[in-house]
Amino acid sequence: MTDMTPISPTPASKPKPRPRPQVMKLTDAAAQRVAELTKRADSEIVGLRVGIKNGGCAGQSYTVEYAHDIRPTDEVVEDKGVKILIDPKAVLFLLGTEMDYKVDKMSAQFIFNNPNQTGACGCGESVQLTAAKV
Repeated sequence: MTDMTPISPTPASKPKPRPRPQVMKLTDAAAQRVAELTKRADSEIVGLRVGIKNGGCAGQSYTVEYAHDIRPTDEVVEDKGVKILIDPKAVLFLLGTEMDYKVDKMSAQFIFNNPNQTGACGCGESVQLTAAKV
């Protein structure tokens, strides 16, 4: 004969969420420049906000501005001791990007080495981006 004792159901445990990939990484030069900008700002800032806006010859351009607060929808990237806040609309376009800072005789600027970039205009002010394939 078999035991007819009812088996009490055990609650199914939720699977642990996968770790989220870091949207962007910074080079040492970029992190150093972000730290300098944070210290030199006229008002208190928590980091730099990076995003994408429509416009320019190629259709889109990167935006970098001071971030005075962390918005609930911001993707926060902490790398090499500094904070970068990513606009949620830009996350899929920036996934896998390395942010660098270059200085030469004629300019000093942040450079985005983005695997999602499919083209750029000749003047270097705008880019074409596709969403990352996740």
